[in-house]
Amino acid sequence: MNQLLRRSAAHAFVRSLDAPLLDDDDLHHFGRVLRLRAGESVSVSNGEGGWRMCRFVADGGLEPDSDVFEHARVAPAVTVGFALPKGDRLEWIVQKLTEIGVDRIVVLDAERSVVRWQADRADRQMAKLAKVGREAAMQSRRVWLPLIDGPHSPATLNGTETALAEPGGSVLTLATPTVLIGPEGGWSPVELAASDQHRRLGSTILRVETAALAAAVRLSALRDELATE
Repeated sequence: MNQLLRRSAAHAFVRSLDAPLLDDDDLHHFGRVLRLRAGESVSVSNGEGGWRMCRFVADGGLEPDSDVFEHARVAPAVTVGFALPKGDRLEWIVQKLTEIGVDRIVVLDAERSVVRWQADRADRQMAKLAKVGREAAMQSRRVWLPLIDGPHSPATLNGTETALAEPGGSVLTLATPTVLIGPEGGWSPVELAASDQHRRLGSTILRVETAALAAAVRLSALRDELATE
């Protein structure tokens, strides 16, 4: 991570880097929650790799304090899909996958999923998850916002670079940078047969949220190693 980003007092996403402007929620967060003082250094991004440093000014605005920098998206893109969990774990999963650096986060509607959304609820929930991902990206100083979408059937994501997390599978590598996590009851026989790419995430049976993080950490670490070679 760039040291300027690391040292900024806060980070936000704006529509324009040429004329950065905080939205009302971010302005409230900077001024009332973080209690930033005029002159403190903050970073802003357009969510597509562009970013710059600014100064927080007295009226709550932003004063550009550096050139605009461009950060290329790291390859390969890492995708983690997971079946909807029970309880309040969903937002936590999205938050942590964003912090780790996952590029795409996909909510799955698997055959054995216990939790299912009606269409009207799905739209509201996905909008809520997008907000969670944005806030987590601000906290972790990301300059690329993650794509968060779904619910999708696992079959729509099958491909040569997609693997199903499954005990007894082979070791997870960057050959399959997309990993799908099944529900607590496991994949159905039809779902397992639809993919010949099965990858294990450890020697024990993991909950959905644990498996999602294990896959994200593994793939992100492998990608970081590749980038430093």
